[in-house]
Amino acid sequence: MTDPTDQEHSQNLPRAGLLRRLAALLYDAFLVGSIWMLIGFVLQLIVGPDTNQLVDGRVETNPLLDNILFLLMVASSAGFYIGFWTRSGQTLGMIAWRIKLETTGGELISPGQGLIRYLAAWPAFFLLGLGYLWLVIDKNGDAVHDKVSQTIVILLPRDHRPL
Repeated sequence: MTDPTDQEHSQNLPRAGLLRRLAALLYDAFLVGSIWMLIGFVLQLIVGPDTNQLVDGRVETNPLLDNILFLLMVASSAGFYIGFWTRSGQTLGMIAWRIKLETTGGELISPGQGLIRYLAAWPAFFLLGLGYLWLVIDKNGDAVHDKVSQTIVILLPRDHRPL
């Protein structure tokens, strides 16, 4: 539940810039990468080491296991981001860089908005970062996935305490 005075206050805060967003993304990438390594380790414990083989100096794995691992990686990263965004509006990287995700009305986002944002952020990043670079020319300072999901990323004041 958001206090109405917090909503009014958050509407007056500036939007987070590109470098701050990318720095938070880098922090979160280390966390998500760790989750992925744990998932890979657990999957390897379940199926055993016999599913890999060395052929002509290259490691070949079972295509079914590759697809299962990929789906687990996508699901876990979606759960990471959407879980943090819907509970507090901030991932751990966003807390470190004092930025917060919220709706254009100043509230926490819904799981549906989180999913739309998550799915739209991938092409925004992997198409040469054009979706992120859009915030440099946008009059409000929003990235493409902000617009699509009807969310904003604000810069919190220095005296803000997240915990």
